[in-house]
Amino acid sequence: MGSLVISDEEGIAKSLWKKSRNESIFAIYTPYILSLASGKLDSGSFLHCISQDIRFLQASAEAFEMAEDCADDDDDKNVIRKIRKRVLIKMSMFQSIVQEWGFELPAGTSDRAMIKYTDFLLATASGKVVGERFPGMLATPFEKTKLAAYALAAMAPSMRIKSFLSKEIQAVLEPDENIHLYKKWIDSVASQKFEASASQIEELLDKLTVSLTGEELQFVETIYHKAMKLQVEFFSAQPINQNTILPLYQALGSDEHNVIICSGFDMTCSAVDSCALLADLAIIKSSKIVKVNEDESVDDGSSLDNLRDVWSSLHGQYVKEYEECIDSIMLSEKAFPVGEHSIAKTH
Repeated sequence: MGSLVISDEEGIAKSLWKKSRNESIFAIYTPYILSLASGKLDSGSFLHCISQDIRFLQASAEAFEMAEDCADDDDDKNVIRKIRKRVLIKMSMFQSIVQEWGFELPAGTSDRAMIKYTDFLLATASGKVVGERFPGMLATPFEKTKLAAYALAAMAPSMRIKSFLSKEIQAVLEPDENIHLYKKWIDSVASQKFEASASQIEELLDKLTVSLTGEELQFVETIYHKAMKLQVEFFSAQPINQNTILPLYQALGSDEHNVIICSGFDMTCSAVDSCALLADLAIIKSSKIVKVNEDESVDDGSSLDNLRDVWSSLHGQYVKEYEECIDSIMLSEKAFPVGEHSIAKTH
């Protein structure tokens, strides 16, 4: 992990988020998020994820309570108390929205991916992170204020990445796309209110880390990066009941950044076939060549028409064979839920 550069203008929270943006890309290209964005996500998968989210909020409320006990500044305690109250309100809001849609949240235990994150969060807030050594002493009340900063570093990534993902999804939805099944949910997480909550946690993290040493700031970065990774793994582990084609995917269960990149032969991961667009642009460009000297002959346009005909034939053949290839892939293998098993599994 490289050294963290913190500017006076943005603080440690924004610096950590910028440094973690690569992880956020893996979250975008998970089967769950892509299916959610398309509006085709199975309602059972959505409700399962929300039920897990509520368990995370329950753990967050507990972690905030511990952070409040560790903070020695009355203003900081008050802010943490307000954030915890918002977390509890958010839990009720999640349940209300789901009930408004006529669904009931499934009962049951937490997924392994969620347990990993909540265990890490609570262990960090209590000063007992497994496999990590807390720098410095935590004996006096003043020294224990560091735990509040560490707890916030473990919580901030979840809020920030959810705000980021919802805005990314919102940006590709049509303004009047009211038929999208999950638009209300996406809008609520992309709202200014949600952004304000995420920013408040980050601002408090900035404040609580001002007096930390270089070693302690490095530890904050370690916690933040670990929490971001656990949140992405949570999205990757969400089970869905439909086949999903992804342009990019990171296999679970590995600390190495091994990824699968799926692209067209033109090396793009666009949602539509870019070859036709590139070919049209090339043909249009060639038709606008101005004859500037006597050595160039005037083209009556017939050669361009011929070129378009040739391209149209090639493109038609490509599309047909591509669709046949995709159909054979989708139908030849038995679908399996995308969860703890990697989508990269070969048969």
